[in-house]
Amino acid sequence: MDHISKYITPEIKLSCYEDEFFKSEIVFDQHMLIWFISGETRIVQVDAVHRFKTGDIFLIPRNKPATVINYPKDGLPHKTVVMLLTTDILRNFYSNVEVKAKITPVPGIRSFNNHPLLESCLASLIPYFEMSEPFPENLASLKIAEAISILRVIDPEIDGTLSNFDDPHKVDLISFMEKNYMFNMPIEKFGYLTGRSLTTFKRDFKKAFNITPQRWLTQKRLELAHYQLAEQRRKPMEVCFETGFENLSHFSFAFKKQFGYAPTKLIR
Repeated sequence: MDHISKYITPEIKLSCYEDEFFKSEIVFDQHMLIWFISGETRIVQVDAVHRFKTGDIFLIPRNKPATVINYPKDGLPHKTVVMLLTTDILRNFYSNVEVKAKITPVPGIRSFNNHPLLESCLASLIPYFEMSEPFPENLASLKIAEAISILRVIDPEIDGTLSNFDDPHKVDLISFMEKNYMFNMPIEKFGYLTGRSLTTFKRDFKKAFNITPQRWLTQKRLELAHYQLAEQRRKPMEVCFETGFENLSHFSFAFKKQFGYAPTKLIR
């Protein structure tokens, strides 16, 4: 994987993937505002599948699992400008702002396709990635504040997402796991997102499912993969990455161990 990231501050970067594709399972700790320069991204979440391409601008909320697959397109690399809207930055911004929007506890991805104000704000960062001297910290703060202010103008409900600083509350474990098992996250992250410590999560999981989390996750992912291959006639490479496996060889090995035959047999 040929990946280049240029940072002008820890919160603002230019990201570029040259390879055929790059896939990751991610739960972002901070909100991410992304502007597409070239390429394509497919984001798979519990409630929706999103596709983004050149010119698109979108916000990925924190603490929501997603499978992210990045592709080059039309001979151009996957290239984006990424701005992290960290909790510290947002707390400081909202300390002097009256919030009227209703808090959104489980927000979804928000799209701001080709909005001229937002695109102008993010495009203005491009020249700074070629600077050899440090980017002035006060200027970085102004650019991030500008982006947040524009978001508030074009999306009156965005405050409900950006001004919510709560950690995940304790949720129903069975319901959460049945919806999110296909995301390849550490067990600690599953615990955090269900409002539990690792020890409490393992204890509650054993009580609910009478099996260890890792074994249950593998079985559920393989069952989903089998369905997608047999009933939806999908390709093993697509199924592998969207059902929580690290790579095709690991997926094929686990699949054959579980069902007694390779995934490719279902295609034939």
